[in-house]
Amino acid sequence: MKLFRCRVALLVYVYGLISCCAFAQQPDFSRIDELVGNAVEQHQIPGAVVEIGHNGRVVFRKAYGERSLEPMREAMTLDTIFDMASLTKPLMTATAVMQLCEQGKLSFNDPVAKYLPEFAANGKQDITIRQLLTHYSGLPPDLSLEQPWEGKAEAFKRAFAIQPVMPAGVRFVYSDINFIVLGALVEKLSGMPEDEYVQQKIIAPLGLQHTRYLPPEEWRDRIAPTQYEHGVMLRGVVHDPTTRRMGGVAGHAGLFSTGDDVAVYAQNLLDRLAGRPSRFPVGRAVLQKMVTPEQPATGTALRGFGWDIETPYSSNRGEIFPVGSFGHTGFTGTSLWMDPVSDTYVIVLTNAVHPNGPKSVTALRGKIADAAAIALGIIPDQGKPSAKLTGYNESLSGMRHWIARNGEVKTGIDVLEANNFSDLRALAKKHGGRLRIGLLTNQTGVDAEGRRTIDVLAHADGIELKTLFSPEHGIRGAEDTENIGNATDTQTGLPVISLYGATDAQRRPPLDAMRSLDAVVVDLQDVGVRFYTYETVMGYFLEAAAKTGTDIVVLDRPNPVGGAFVQGPLSDEGAESYVHYMPLPVRHGMTMGELARYFNRERKLHAPLTVVAMQGWQRGDWYDSTGLMWVNPSPNLRDLEEATLYPALGLVETTNISVGRGTDTPFEILGAPWIDGRKLAQYLNKRFLPGVRFLSVDFTPEKPYPYAGQLCHGVRVLVIDRNVLDSPELGIEIASALHKLYPQEYKLERIDTLLANHHVLEQLMSGVDPSRIADEWRASLDAFGARRKLALLY
Repeated sequence: MKLFRCRVALLVYVYGLISCCAFAQQPDFSRIDELVGNAVEQHQIPGAVVEIGHNGRVVFRKAYGERSLEPMREAMTLDTIFDMASLTKPLMTATAVMQLCEQGKLSFNDPVAKYLPEFAANGKQDITIRQLLTHYSGLPPDLSLEQPWEGKAEAFKRAFAIQPVMPAGVRFVYSDINFIVLGALVEKLSGMPEDEYVQQKIIAPLGLQHTRYLPPEEWRDRIAPTQYEHGVMLRGVVHDPTTRRMGGVAGHAGLFSTGDDVAVYAQNLLDRLAGRPSRFPVGRAVLQKMVTPEQPATGTALRGFGWDIETPYSSNRGEIFPVGSFGHTGFTGTSLWMDPVSDTYVIVLTNAVHPNGPKSVTALRGKIADAAAIALGIIPDQGKPSAKLTGYNESLSGMRHWIARNGEVKTGIDVLEANNFSDLRALAKKHGGRLRIGLLTNQTGVDAEGRRTIDVLAHADGIELKTLFSPEHGIRGAEDTENIGNATDTQTGLPVISLYGATDAQRRPPLDAMRSLDAVVVDLQDVGVRFYTYETVMGYFLEAAAKTGTDIVVLDRPNPVGGAFVQGPLSDEGAESYVHYMPLPVRHGMTMGELARYFNRERKLHAPLTVVAMQGWQRGDWYDSTGLMWVNPSPNLRDLEEATLYPALGLVETTNISVGRGTDTPFEILGAPWIDGRKLAQYLNKRFLPGVRFLSVDFTPEKPYPYAGQLCHGVRVLVIDRNVLDSPELGIEIASALHKLYPQEYKLERIDTLLANHHVLEQLMSGVDPSRIADEWRASLDAFGARRKLALLY
């Protein structure tokens, strides 16, 4: 998410320049007069208050129409008090939760049941505070009102007992229950009723004069009525029926306020975000979490902690304010949208439910936002500046980004040839004009014409190719066994030193061989997964080069599963192995050239390193966007579909299951003789995991792979949307499912070989929900992202 925040900071500067030019003349808001006037005339709304702030001041403030049509007509005034409905959620309840976090009373990834034990009923023990705040809890939209009940305590009791309608962390479902529970959490941790808490901790510090739950009788004449209830017009009584049953105070609704008070709140929030003096009662660091994406990594609806960013409910943003702005709406007709980029807020308050029920104001809100943006000179972008600045597909949702493209990528070897081997010639000058090189490569080392890098370098002038090194699977990539011996390349007669022997020493380049070379060129196609051993062998060459002074030249190639996604738990420090060179997430989102730079920096190797970068590659590119020919990087990764699923199924293959090795579809299926495929498919499909579905299958692996000759029952994993798939989390889901369904047969502890994260293993063994486990590794991914950024080339 730090990338998202950096993008906003850069755009703030750009829009600041634009705004200076735009205000050479007074903005023209006549379009808003037209829009709201027409809505009143056509009886869409009785009236409205519209207030717009920009660059720290109110630039538009006007009342339209009438606030009451029945039982008597009253003109709308600027000081009209509105039932804010669901704007209560972010304005008060979410802000209160942020304060409790700052006070150290809660953590966002904590299960709600840690503080409200009754909430654990009906399988909710793993639902987190984060999931409530972002509406990814899996809870239904509202409490049932079919049976009579009254009181806040009864509402809390029913909310705590509710049964989820889907697993947590999977899908965005807007739910009042989420914020009813958060209201209960505020009351439990503060020791105060929510209305008293927000009065003391939010309303008073901001100096809001006409904002509160349960407005007093003396405010009644200025309150916009809503609709009839049992023949009585609701006025000063909350419109939301659940909140009424709760006594008028709830985490999801119940607040009353004015346009001017909402403007004070919005301006102070924007000031705090920008680092300007502000009375906003939450610090800048925690406030960032309210307004930047905090939903699960696979979530396609972008939500902060309380504020809406990009969901089906974001229509009040219009078409001009950029993604990265945020806001919320209320059922009664209220709306607030804020844009930190241009330092703008747009408030639209109306009682559209008056007098006889709701009328849609969705389109009107969006049109008013657009009219405001045009009047203020804000540039329409529809996501394009964001895409240009950061590359497409930087968020898993891919919203407003291209999902694929038709690129023409030149790999490192193609760039080297096009430049007449200039990088190698520069190194040759240090060695009397002649460069003795070794080459670490395999069958993936080919140029755009299909020529082997071996042959290209063997015939390059001024370069003497003396030795070949082969990684796991051998120089031709055909061996799927350990202890591969040295060989000779039949086409060139060059010796091949195998680096996949039985011992650690046999998997490292010999120092005497390194000392006989001026440089070693690396040309390997990686798959972008931490436990793929090509990454480790490259790291071993960097270590050796740091000792011998041999130059390392990496000819870069694409990460086939893209460079925009960083997923999965970081591996533990101190547990390094051939499948775990150093602490990395399962899916690191780097190319081999970037990994070499990362290893060299983070391990403080200081090896002499040159990366011949690709041309034309973008971070969002999957392999099928590059225009390059697919060459199997290893015997059991035969297409991009298998590479896409490899971070998931590869993660669990060291346990006692088959992942399809020895079949025609390795890493697309999994099973074992003791698994019920239909039962497993049903269980996993009920999890509604983003981007995948499951079909039960039977298969029989061939020798020499696990369960060779035995009929295995299991599932086939169908990728339906790779851009919302968190493949390492899918691996954790599969392991958790097998552990739950087959606690005696499944050897979960064996996952540690490739998982390499003891804390995650302990959580899996303890039965913690996988979505909660995944939430907990987000902080470490953010920290890794800051270090990773220094190594990126594209």
